[in-house]
Formats: sequence, structure tokens, C-alpha cells
Amino acid sequence: MTTTVKTPMPTTVKTVKCVVWDLDNTVWDGVLLEDGDVTLRPGVVEVIRTLDERGILHSIASRNDHDAAMAKLEEFGIAEYFLYPQITWGSKSDSVRAVAQALNIGIDTLAFVDDQPFERDEVRFAHAQVLCIDAADAGRIPHMPQMQPRFVTEDSRERRHLYRADARRKQAEEAHQGTDEEFLASLGMRFTIAPARERDLQRAEELTVRTHQLNATGYTYSYEELDAFRRSPRHDLLVAGLEDRYGTYGRIGLALVERDGTVWTVKLLLMSCRVMSRGVGTVLLNHLIRSAHEAGVTLRAEFVPTDRNRTMFVTYKFAGFREVARNGDVTVLEHDGARIPGFPPYMDVTVEP
Repeated sequence: MTTTVKTPMPTTVKTVKCVVWDLDNTVWDGVLLEDGDVTLRPGVVEVIRTLDERGILHSIASRNDHDAAMAKLEEFGIAEYFLYPQITWGSKSDSVRAVAQALNIGIDTLAFVDDQPFERDEVRFAHAQVLCIDAADAGRIPHMPQMQPRFVTEDSRERRHLYRADARRKQAEEAHQGTDEEFLASLGMRFTIAPARERDLQRAEELTVRTHQLNATGYTYSYEELDAFRRSPRHDLLVAGLEDRYGTYGRIGLALVERDGTVWTVKLLLMSCRVMSRGVGTVLLNHLIRSAHEAGVTLRAEFVPTDRNRTMFVTYKFAGFREVARNGDVTVLEHDGARIPGFPPYMDVTVEP
């Protein structure tokens, strides 16, 4: 039994997923509670829009009156750009943490922009991995390497709208009076699994780079590597999509399977963290188990522990996998063949040829 240890795709910097902005003397000139006639700082809106088009999200960490600040953002026509704004009288570090938690992304993928050195230092002290930026340098933000994803995909251009739709789902869930499964059933979810096509490869690479918690190996693959797997007769590269009555989630899952005689090995399995609460985390894996069973082959999977992906190991274990070998950091798991799972009753699963 052999395993191939994948060397991570080299990256020089980590791409920022969300920029968290202060307001007074950062997004606008002046202090709102001292002078309600504040004006937008030159160039800030252009920066926000440029990053938004690249799929980089925005939020707020500001000590301010919430209603007054939101009214001013509405007046300026930019309120829609800010997700889960933290406009409170608490510390900026607490607000930054709350943004990361609300978006369900790593705090090390945030940048924080503020005009006050004290505030930047306070955030930097509490969260050393957050990129802190002086508001005076806001115009340079789009040119920073951390703000330049390798690809800008259709999904990334729509990312803000995807998160806004998810916020509406969360509101509906909080108002729902029944069970969790009844709420999931009310969403009318449609899950699709299909072979990756050329048009999917940019998003597929983006998923390997951006997904950490629900990535069974932590491997990253380049567009060129993924294209080679897509063309390979020994490999299956599958992408998963999800939509419901609130709209699409986009491409949210990826699997790479290597077929070798009577053994299939899952080399990569990942799912976007945005769908963790939707009960879809095992659908792609269940499809692989069912496919291997129907083909009469043994299904194995590689797992490489990282500081974030323990959930994926638990997912494999609950699905009936056991450890059969180790090769360095790579643990090889094998499905027991005894449990052939079905799909959740609250969603429609379509497998495309």
C-alpha cells in the first residue's frame, strides 16, 4: 500500500477574506457623534468596491452609536457592503473576533483598518495574525499582495450576496418554531454532484486555498494540477453545488478520487465552511461510499491533520472508516463496507454523469 504525499502549492502570502473598517476618520472624515455632517474620505468607496468585486468581504468595528452610524452608511449608499457590522462601545479586538465568528472564517484571514495607532495595536496584541492597516494607507489596500486573489471567479464576485442570503436564512432559522430537521426541509435544498468541467477549475483551486476547517488533507492544488486530474483516466474530480429557496450557495464542495484496480482512494475531500450548519457535510462522502460499493471496490481516504480539520477525521470515523496505515503525516483510512449511507431526506440530491 502506498500513498502520495502532496506538497502544498507554494504561496507567498495569505489572501485576506474580509476587511474590517473603523468609521470615524477612516471610512469618513470627522467624528459622527461630534459632527453629524461627516463626509466620505476620498477614495475609500472605490477601494471597498474594488475589493468587493474580487470577492473580499467587508465589515465594521467601530465605537459608535449603532443606529446613527448605520443611518449614515445608508445615506452614503454603502451600507450594503458591510456584513455583520460591529458598531458597539466594546473593544475593537472583540468586534474583530465577532466578525470572524459571524462569517465563520479564520481570524487570520482578516484585515483591520483604523486611523488610531492605539486601536491597531490593541487588535494586533489580541490577534497577532490580523493584518492591521493605517487608515492613511487605505488607498494602497487594493495593491497589497494579500488583497489580490489568484483568480476572481463567478462565485467570488457574488460572495457578498451569498453571505447576505445566508444571513436571511439564519434569521428565518431563529424565527422557526419547529425542529432543526423541519427547518432544513423548509429550505428546499438541492445538492448537485458533477464531474468538474474546465469552467469549474478556478473555483476548485480557490476552494482548496480558502477551505481549512472542512478539508481532510489541507492540500492545495493549482489550476494546472486540477486540470490534469480532470483529464486523467485514473482520477475523478467532482464538484458539489447547493441552492435553496433563498438562492444559490455556489460551488461548495470538491472531491478527488484516485482509482487503482480494486481500490479507490479519496485524495481530497473538502466542503465550504459556509454550509456547515445545513446538514450537507456528509453528502459528498456518502456519494463516494455508495459509488465504491456499486463498483465493488474498496474505498480508502487520506487524512492529514492540521490545526483546524479535526471535524473531517470525525466525519470519516462516523461514516465507517478505520485507520489501516500511516505514511508520515498521512493517515490512510478504509471504509468497512458495512454501512452504505443514504442521503438526507430533507434535500434533493442530483448526481450528474
